[in-house]
Amino acid sequence: MKRSIFDEDHDAFRATIREFVEKEVTPHFEEWERNNVVDREIFRKLGALGVMGFGIPEEYGGSGDISYKYAVVISEECARAAVSLGHYGVSTGIVLPYLLHLADERQKARWFPGTASGDIMLCVAMTEPGTGSDLAGIRTTAKLSEDGTHYVLNGSKTFITGARNSEWCLVAARTSAPTEENRRHGLSLLMVPTDSEGFGLGRKLEKIGLRSSDTNELSFTDVRVPVENLLGEEGRGFSYLGRNLARERLQIGVVAAANAAAAIEFTKEYTRQRQVFGKPVASFQNTKFVLAECATEVEALQAMVDRAIELEDARELTPVDAAKVKLFGTEVAGRVIDKCLQLHGGYGYMLEYPIARLYADTRVNRIYGGTSEVMKTIIAKDLAL
Repeated sequence: MKRSIFDEDHDAFRATIREFVEKEVTPHFEEWERNNVVDREIFRKLGALGVMGFGIPEEYGGSGDISYKYAVVISEECARAAVSLGHYGVSTGIVLPYLLHLADERQKARWFPGTASGDIMLCVAMTEPGTGSDLAGIRTTAKLSEDGTHYVLNGSKTFITGARNSEWCLVAARTSAPTEENRRHGLSLLMVPTDSEGFGLGRKLEKIGLRSSDTNELSFTDVRVPVENLLGEEGRGFSYLGRNLARERLQIGVVAAANAAAAIEFTKEYTRQRQVFGKPVASFQNTKFVLAECATEVEALQAMVDRAIELEDARELTPVDAAKVKLFGTEVAGRVIDKCLQLHGGYGYMLEYPIARLYADTRVNRIYGGTSEVMKTIIAKDLAL
């Protein structure tokens, strides 16, 4: 089915991004995978391209209030080439929206120009060793000093993406204890420079996939955070976290659909070339039927994702909508990519083939941003169950 969400401007932008990926990303991607981190300079090149500051006002060097569809194009072009941009999506798609919604004028002047240029990269520290989807269980503390000038941050985080490649980290911490009536009470958001004294980069965690982005443990030991770095109001952190989760979950669904579509294309190409019993693998009925099933599932997923993208642009995407997109998208991508790998045979398990990277990279989509089980809980509540 023909997609209808993109216009000529999006098509021209897609051509620019495709050329950028071919010249600046693909030739270096295997090295980034080996090093578990992308070249820091790539973000400055993306800044020069104008894609680091989506939503940042033009007076700060950004592109202004721009359609989410441009971010979608970037995700789709990376999937098409079987590459990634490290924690680009975390910085621009997850952390930046917090600044756009919550930063005051002084904070905007401090953070927006560097973010738009790619000189400032952002990461976010929510998850703790004992706290994953249950953010109300956060134990990291930020105590206000007696003179009221700064917070003293102590605690630890884990599974933090991009910390080694970021200048600032958005940290969720307790500025006051929870109450018996409300476990969510007392959470606040602090912007913390990653070169702060007491800001510790712990183990670089070895992952199954997404190996071009670093994932780390963090520790905070008496880190002094000026009160000017409080984002939004003290104690309202939990509500802020919930506000931005819909966009994050939509983005995961967008990537899932793009990866699944790319997997089909890689598999079509491979099965046409690969000979078995003197015939191309693509000529066997099983191959045709499996790919027909995959294409139909991805078509249905793409229609759902495209509808959600339109809702996001109209500021009408609900948390339940996003949960449905993430649940359906990641489950479909998991099934489709697994089937496509099977059609590659033994070569599908080799990292030199893009299907292997897609298989490894896609598995975490059903976990981060809220597990599939959490998405089902959200949807069930909406059903009044």
